[in-house]
Amino acid sequence: MPLEAIVEAIRTFPGVTRKKAVHEIVESFSTSGFPQVAASEGEDAAAVDFGDNYILFAADGIMESLVEADPFYAGYFSVLVNVNDIAAMGGKPMAMVDVISLSKSRICNQILKGMAMAVKKFNVPIVGGHTHPDSKYNAIDVAIIGTVPKTDIILSCRARDNDDIVFVMDLDGFFPENLKYAWETTTRKSDFLVQKQIETMSVIASRHLANSAKDMSNPGSIGTLGMMLESSMKGGTVDINKIPTPEGVDLIQWILAYQGCGFVFSCPPENSSEIISLFEAAGCSGAVVGKIDNTKKLKLVMDGESMVVFDFDKDIITGCSPRKERRQATGVDITSDPS
Repeated sequence: MPLEAIVEAIRTFPGVTRKKAVHEIVESFSTSGFPQVAASEGEDAAAVDFGDNYILFAADGIMESLVEADPFYAGYFSVLVNVNDIAAMGGKPMAMVDVISLSKSRICNQILKGMAMAVKKFNVPIVGGHTHPDSKYNAIDVAIIGTVPKTDIILSCRARDNDDIVFVMDLDGFFPENLKYAWETTTRKSDFLVQKQIETMSVIASRHLANSAKDMSNPGSIGTLGMMLESSMKGGTVDINKIPTPEGVDLIQWILAYQGCGFVFSCPPENSSEIISLFEAAGCSGAVVGKIDNTKKLKLVMDGESMVVFDFDKDIITGCSPRKERRQATGVDITSDPS
């Protein structure tokens, strides 16, 4: 498969291109005047000061196309994506609220079944929310809170030059019918194993093994790495042939897939093997796939060929860079010190 085709697929993938509007919304709600907000734009969850901990806040709305294609998975993934956002920052998910809009009871029932299964699978309760029982459309949105010790939080804006880029994914999964880019890894596994995968992120955070991390979400593995580099104002190189990949899965489909359990890390080289080993104990596969650098370009290499997929001097994924915003506002860059 030509590298050029992979680069073009990533750059034009809706999971990447639809995030360009994020910075326009973020610019309307500056957090610079709120000292209790330790992290917000560019992160998987906001972090708000609360004693020795941060309260983590995140929310996700499920795409209309997914609700129509498979309402059960729309409900299930509405929980999964929120749990992954808290886990990506080293946090423990605590509780969720939902907003359900419905016009068809059949679809609503399937959404609720999916949510109920996910609540049990991840052991995170839904404690309230709001229902629109007379809507003209069907939709599900979920918000979540979690907590993490201040000393342990993992941010996506702290990648460092010469860090290893580590990809961790659960290769034991499948693509559900009608969901071409959703790699489903959790429904057929035990609750214990699924929860262990999530809790592994807290272990990595408590041991301070990673400088930066994100969960592999709608932009796919490379797109998610791109968001981390954009937030960190860094660049990097990834060897496509080193990415853990299941047998028999199309390479482009795999690179673009949302991962049921998948994380990208920027970490000191001496910590890579421990991160990989911890996730292997939870049934996942991992590999060092590349290096972080200061070029502000994300490059892909494959079979001796190299191409730039994103140049962050001119390209935008979300347009959010906490490093840049903090430096402009205070004259001080964000350091790697989580305290």
